[in-house]
This record gives sequence, C-alpha cells and structure tokens, in this order.
Amino acid sequence: MKGPKSLRIDLQQIADWVRPESRVLDLGCGDGALLAHLREHKQCRGYGVEISDDHVAECVRSGINVIQANLDAGLRMFADAMFDTVVLSQTLQAMHNAEGILREMARVARQGVVSFPNFGHWKHAVSLLAGRMPVTRDIPYQWYDTPNIHLCTLKDFEVLTAKLGMNITGRAVFANGSSVTVLPALRAALAVYRFETR
Repeated sequence: MKGPKSLRIDLQQIADWVRPESRVLDLGCGDGALLAHLREHKQCRGYGVEISDDHVAECVRSGINVIQANLDAGLRMFADAMFDTVVLSQTLQAMHNAEGILREMARVARQGVVSFPNFGHWKHAVSLLAGRMPVTRDIPYQWYDTPNIHLCTLKDFEVLTAKLGMNITGRAVFANGSSVTVLPALRAALAVYRFETR
C-alpha cells in the first residue's frame, strides 16, 4: 500500500491558506494531489481543470472531480462566486492570456491563490548576463521547448494584481525548499500569492 504523497512546497503553502470545508477549484490541477490532500485533511469539496490526458486519468483514479479543458478558453463552465478559493499553481507563466485568467479567477471565487517561478531570481540574471536563457529547477526548459510564455518577477505580479483591482492578502516565497525572508525579489525561486477582489 502506498503512503501519503508529500506535497510540493507551494502546494503545501496553498493548502495552509485554504479554509476547512470550503469549495476549491484547482486550475491546471495536474494529478490532483492538492485536491486529494484538501479532501482528506480539510474536508474540502473540489474540482480540478486539467488538459493532460494522463493527469486527468490519474485524477479519475484518485476520485478527484476533474474537467478536461484548456484554461485559455476561460472558465465559462463555472458560475460567478461558485467557489471559496481558486488555485493556479505553476501555470500562470504558461497561459496565453495571464490577465484574462486572473480576471476569471476573481469572478468564480472569493479568494485566489497563484504560484509561479520568480524570473527575478539572481541566477536568472547571471545566466542572461552570460548570454544564455536560464535553465533552473523551477524553470527547467530550454528556450526552444519551454511551455512558459509569460515569465514574471514578484513586482511584475504585484503591479498586475493592483491594475486588476485585486488585494494581495498573503505572500510566501521559497528557494531550495525553504522560506526566503531576506532580499526575496532576488533570492526567491518560487512565489505564492493569495489575493481577493477589492
């Protein structure tokens, strides 16, 4: 029998921010690990949206409610304020319309949580100064095969959420599996933000 899966550090932070017994929508839910964790540990009811056939099959095997859809098409299948929390973990940078998906998140839930790799990390700057696009654990692709089309820094994300009228209510930043408190804009490899609509 398999033991419980440990969550990625950003998913653990997201789980900590989700209230027990709430309704959760996980966009780009992958294998459903976050939703399974929230169901088991916080008695949350949730849905996932995922495009990958393999991940959808894994969700179904785990008893996760999942809809196979392309997030770039929007969230028309969900009513306004249908969820308490909507999650977009390490998917924002792959969206064709990052602003549009954030607006849709604000429409379908009271609270949104987004995680993304921080392109402002010092290693990325060093790589660019050396004339190469960065390849790291959090951005593990070569320039020619990356799904990432909208890389951003912590400040870029904060400016965009302010433009969209969203109020940031939490931020956690990480590097090498640990929380970063000093010089987060340069030292954090991964960011997690929680926001609400103003």
